[in-house]
Amino acid sequence: MSDEEEEDYMSDTFLSKIQDVKPGVPMARRAKEAMRREVLQNEKNIKNRQKTYKEQENESREAALNNSICNENKGFALLQKMGYKAGQGLGKEGAGRVEPIPLNIKTDRGGIGMEEVKKRKAMEELEHYRRKVRAKQQNETKSVEDFRFRVKTEREERKIEGDLRRSQRACEQLDSQKNITIPREDWYWPKQEAEEEDDANEKQDGKEEEEEEEEEDDIVELTTLDKLQILTSYLRGVHFYCIWCGTTYNDEEDLCSNCPGDTAADHE
Repeated sequence: MSDEEEEDYMSDTFLSKIQDVKPGVPMARRAKEAMRREVLQNEKNIKNRQKTYKEQENESREAALNNSICNENKGFALLQKMGYKAGQGLGKEGAGRVEPIPLNIKTDRGGIGMEEVKKRKAMEELEHYRRKVRAKQQNETKSVEDFRFRVKTEREERKIEGDLRRSQRACEQLDSQKNITIPREDWYWPKQEAEEEDDANEKQDGKEEEEEEEEEDDIVELTTLDKLQILTSYLRGVHFYCIWCGTTYNDEEDLCSNCPGDTAADHE
């Protein structure tokens, strides 16, 4: 091997080769330099870029609007001949408009009247939303009212049932005092436990219920309120007794004179 082919491992050339392939700081420095060159190139491209027609139009419009009308304008020249001076208001007495009417430039592709259509649609959507809110509020109010009405109705039904049971017990006791062994109607007296058990057994038999319903279709079943009114009339007419007063009066005249009425509301 000749001397020219041998490399000097202590020379600057050999050391620079080692630094070029060394990872770390030199690589980061080269990356930063490449990014810097790219940014400079982008800025240069932006500066040299040709402006679009719309950009040129906007710049020309802004420049024209910022400049006042000169004497070369035919309309301005005619105004000056009629005595108008720059900066003066329009009109004979100069009390009219001073500044030009502002431009309202249309930048979208919508046709004439499109803005009105958009406004109308927005108003319709707003009204639709308001109707939905009102309907929701009305439904919530109706739900609350229905709940209150249902609670009130259930309370009144329980009270009527309680008054009917009291009337049945009083009727049985007063009939017994007059040696009446059989009530005028079965439901005038309270049911015995044995009868209630029999009724419960009958209700469990679905077939028997269906047969009874078919046979008694023409029979009108009395409600609890109907039974209470009928039994109240019986107690007042036969025994001169008022369940709400809790008193047996001497006769019909005494009952009519001292009892407030024949309903629970009359005694409140």
